[in-house]
Amino acid sequence: MSDSTLNPWPAILEDARNYPSPHNSQPIKVRPHAAVDGGSGAVLRATVSYDLDLGLPAESFGIPFGHVCAGVFLESLAVVAAAHGYDVRETLDHAEMDFDSSDRQHRIAEVELVPRDPDDPGETERDAEARAALDRFRTRRTSRRPYDRRAVPTEVRAEAARICTDAGYEFRSTDDAALVRRIVHVNQATLFDDLENDAVYGEIMHWLRFSKGEAAAKADGLSAEAMLMPGPILRYAMAHRGLWRAPVIGALIRSVYLRTMRGVHQLGWIEGPFGGPADYIEAGRTFMRVWLELHRHGVVLHPFGTVITNPRSHALFAEAVQADEAGERLAWMLFRFGYSETPPLAHRRPAAAMTLEGAPA
Repeated sequence: MSDSTLNPWPAILEDARNYPSPHNSQPIKVRPHAAVDGGSGAVLRATVSYDLDLGLPAESFGIPFGHVCAGVFLESLAVVAAAHGYDVRETLDHAEMDFDSSDRQHRIAEVELVPRDPDDPGETERDAEARAALDRFRTRRTSRRPYDRRAVPTEVRAEAARICTDAGYEFRSTDDAALVRRIVHVNQATLFDDLENDAVYGEIMHWLRFSKGEAAAKADGLSAEAMLMPGPILRYAMAHRGLWRAPVIGALIRSVYLRTMRGVHQLGWIEGPFGGPADYIEAGRTFMRVWLELHRHGVVLHPFGTVITNPRSHALFAEAVQADEAGERLAWMLFRFGYSETPPLAHRRPAAAMTLEGAPA
């Protein structure tokens, strides 16, 4: 029996580590369990946790989005595991995150890899689709590059809508030029607004990577290259945040930032239940499914996360699109989507960095 059969986690996590996360902070950790009998059986169970030291609690919805990120990871894990010959069985923990807790690993779920039967007549076709899905997962990237003005076809948007409907959410989009321009400017203003919030500013500065070397060495965070900003200019501008409001240089900085928004033709957003951890996890799972489906058709996207998490910007966005936020509903995801040149690859930490050893505390 091969090592990969006895312990499939290293191979699976080598792929799963490419899941997207806010600020590319990569907060998910996985602790594989020894065989139940303590012997040499296959290691198929694991605890999935969220590393609170890698979270973003300063933002208004930063804590809920920890569970959204967990949902994104769990969907990613299911996609990867399927291509390795396993289904994933989950037992979720819906406890709220406490960023003041002494236990910095917040448990998300107990998961088990369930080997699929290779003799099942339907497995050949399923394996082919699983491998294709893994390829889409591996090649998926956030694109902050300028988009061209091609419209995403109706049938592609309809499939994204179906995925959301099946999960109890609603996918909406717009190509109204005036509305798109209005929301893009809300997104731009959000950055300037967040820079005036000391706690949020501190988080942003912690995760910015101003050079290719720094981005590669730390293998996380938001690189200037991916943001299409010259590193020295971005470093100076962020270190002197008051300049963003200055009449002349502020206008120059804002124009450089807006150049990355060229060609935005369509915006999409998702509305639905967002009242607690169970909703947040399902939201993340749904968003990842939508993202991979769009990528199947060559469509790229770029989440406007700070518009959602900044209270002032969120209110402006929700009013502009007439979002239904009654009760525990929320317009919880906003993104531009369309077509662009291939964006640079964001660095990821090695699989070993997300793997915990030993029994859980």
